[in-house]
Amino acid sequence: MVEAILGEKTQSVQLYSLRSRGWPSTLHNVPSVLRHLHYRTDAEALIIVVDSDKSPVHLPSHEQPDGIDTECRLCQLSSSSIDTMKKLRPVEGRKPIKVGLGLAVPSIEAWLRCGLDTHITETAWTQALEMNSFPYTVRILKQDVYGTTIPSLGLEKECAMAESKRLAKNLEVLENFFPNGFGALARHVRGW
Repeated sequence: MVEAILGEKTQSVQLYSLRSRGWPSTLHNVPSVLRHLHYRTDAEALIIVVDSDKSPVHLPSHEQPDGIDTECRLCQLSSSSIDTMKKLRPVEGRKPIKVGLGLAVPSIEAWLRCGLDTHITETAWTQALEMNSFPYTVRILKQDVYGTTIPSLGLEKECAMAESKRLAKNLEVLENFFPNGFGALARHVRGW
């Protein structure tokens, strides 16, 4: 999807193995990953997308001065990235790492269902959070995307790649259905 946003091919760099999983460890690992990429690779950018689960959905108001929501995962990632980047020493011949952040609401599987089920949207999830009544769950989304609620990592990658290729042909749908979570990622990347 990043290639579709950029309109050009990208190439991954080899990243050292991270042992932990889940939201808390993702946030915890941001500084070390940025330092590693900055000092030990020729990477130009880092993309981080996390699931929102039942945390607050990112809103445009969060990007205003003093608008950060400390419970919003995208705001937390942004703060951690900015703080870390300020501490990195310049490396001769290299520009600072660009960072693109996205918040999959409520999970990456919702993005992967985009265009296939018009009921799965950021707006629907935001309303569900407000009413504490959920028309779908992450478990249901996993079942719909992978055919199982407990997919292997290989199956997750295979399905994610197939759906990403489908979505890359028309990112406008994804931006319309997920304007703040995917929209933030698209805005970051287009701003490079």
